[in-house]
Amino acid sequence: MTAPEREATTTPEHDFGMSRGQDVGDPPRDAPPYEEAVTTPGQKTADTRTGAAAGYRPRGTLRVLVELRRQWRRRRTQLVFALIALLPIVLVASFEIGGQDPARSAVTYADLAVTSGPNFVVFTLYLAGSLLLPVVVALFFGDAVASEASWSSLKYLLAIPVPRLRLLRQKAVTAALLSLLALGLLPAVALLAGVIWYGAGDATSPAGDAVPFGRSVIMLAVAVGYTVVQLAWVGALALWLSVTVDAPLGAVGGAALASVLSQILDQITALGSFRDLLPTHHAWAWIDLFATDADVTGMADGLLVSLVYALVFSVLAAYRFSRKDITT
Repeated sequence: MTAPEREATTTPEHDFGMSRGQDVGDPPRDAPPYEEAVTTPGQKTADTRTGAAAGYRPRGTLRVLVELRRQWRRRRTQLVFALIALLPIVLVASFEIGGQDPARSAVTYADLAVTSGPNFVVFTLYLAGSLLLPVVVALFFGDAVASEASWSSLKYLLAIPVPRLRLLRQKAVTAALLSLLALGLLPAVALLAGVIWYGAGDATSPAGDAVPFGRSVIMLAVAVGYTVVQLAWVGALALWLSVTVDAPLGAVGGAALASVLSQILDQITALGSFRDLLPTHHAWAWIDLFATDADVTGMADGLLVSLVYALVFSVLAAYRFSRKDITT
């Protein structure tokens, strides 16, 4: 190779902004580690570190109110609330059609339901707590992420981009608000229907304890609050299944089935003290509020067990969703 050809293949160091000891692919040593923004006429600035457009804020993505309005417009949400509001009316009509047996003494909550408005609410909550309320909570939480995956819209939400843990949190908060509204609507409608049909009398237990109307309303509010927290384990389980199975029916059905299975196991007295670890063992502990000497020990145990289950399933849901493949 001649001298001119060697000179042509050797580019001066200042052409690449390099000093001796650097490779061609390395950035100049006197250059900043990154550029803050790239601007071109007529275009927005972009952060070259993340590739995000100017003004992008993760906290502004998938706001709760927006998601709440979106879920409220869905036909299944409107149908669920309509059925919940209709249930107390159906129960009143059933009692009116069936009538009462005068020869039978009032020893059950079903017998006491027609004696006063508060008793009617107690019976409604007791009746719905075994299956209806767990299914409602499982529906809102189990459908949260799985529905987006089934519609193939989940990957587009993440491409906006919505951070994964934020998306999971916003979905969970929306489901919790809908569940809270549904669980509060049922006793509210039941109390209104009960007072209209049966009057504002005392809340009476099968043991004969009577609680005045004013205090019974407060106790009912506490019972509803306890039920909401106690069902947190159902919501957390449904959320974990929602990010695992990618099928709304599987997530909702799995959480509802777990609740039914726990209630069945709770009836097996041979399990002894192991039943205390079941999440539904203390589901109806709020009934003790209507006794003359209210004992809240069962409620405290129920809240502790439920919150432990809810925490475990929530951590599992966050761990699974943060590592899940969303490309399909």
